[in-house]
Amino acid sequence: MSHTPDDLGAVLTRIAEALERIAPSRAAAADFNAADAFVWHAEERRLEPVPRVARVDMELLKGIDHTRDQLVDNTLRFARGLPANNALLWGARGMGKSSLVKASHASVNRDVAGEGRPPLKLVEIHREDIESLPALMALMRAAPFRFIIFCDDLSFDADDTSYKSLKAVLEGGIEGRPENVIFYATSNRRHILAREMVENERSTAINPGEAVEEKVSLSDRFGLWLGFHKCTQDEYLAMVEGYVAYFGVPIDTETLRREALEWSTTRGARSGRTAWQYVQDVAGRLGVSLSEPPAAPR
Repeated sequence: MSHTPDDLGAVLTRIAEALERIAPSRAAAADFNAADAFVWHAEERRLEPVPRVARVDMELLKGIDHTRDQLVDNTLRFARGLPANNALLWGARGMGKSSLVKASHASVNRDVAGEGRPPLKLVEIHREDIESLPALMALMRAAPFRFIIFCDDLSFDADDTSYKSLKAVLEGGIEGRPENVIFYATSNRRHILAREMVENERSTAINPGEAVEEKVSLSDRFGLWLGFHKCTQDEYLAMVEGYVAYFGVPIDTETLRREALEWSTTRGARSGRTAWQYVQDVAGRLGVSLSEPPAAPR
């Protein structure tokens, strides 16, 4: 059966349209002047501006002074166009890992504004969207700004291979990480990967040492490792007292300390998050409105 040129043209048009429908969509051009913070929507390949970031004032982050200084210094160097490292903030839950990233971003932007430099942009990517990092970085590569890509609670399960994409993007890819992009992540795990995931590789691999090295080498892509550990009783009380003073909650010191310690004991934990939850409780009981509360430490 013969086909006319018109028939063949129609068939080719339908094939092209079908291929276009199944091909990954191109990332939408972003207006980086719209805000200083954005959230990456991987399915739509677009950046959503965040006009107001939920963050804690730097002065409220207690018990992490050295860690705070390291991250702020690294971020400030990057904002000034100097060499800086990808950063992994790992450790105990509720001790302010993600809060420190957002507070550092705000602090550094205040500093560079006084120097006449453009603001540093903070872009959040969700863990499940890590494989879309190349598309996100392509949007940023030619932009006249510098960017922190931030992934909160980064971890990988046993059957998840997307960590290989992250490794390639951070250092090992052909293009490499753009000079105007740095990657910050938080994790409860020092090596990001679950312990059973590493042990599984060791037990089933022909060369166990190489398998473990493959897994652990992901965290090696982060030049700056910042550990967060469970706070002492004094540090916990300093957090509570800092929040109470910040919001003007009318409670005497003795009652505050007694209640705060009882609160942490019933929850079996002392952390910035526990301190904030107690302050919410006492402020509610005393009729104090926390109209513009900082985000709970994470």
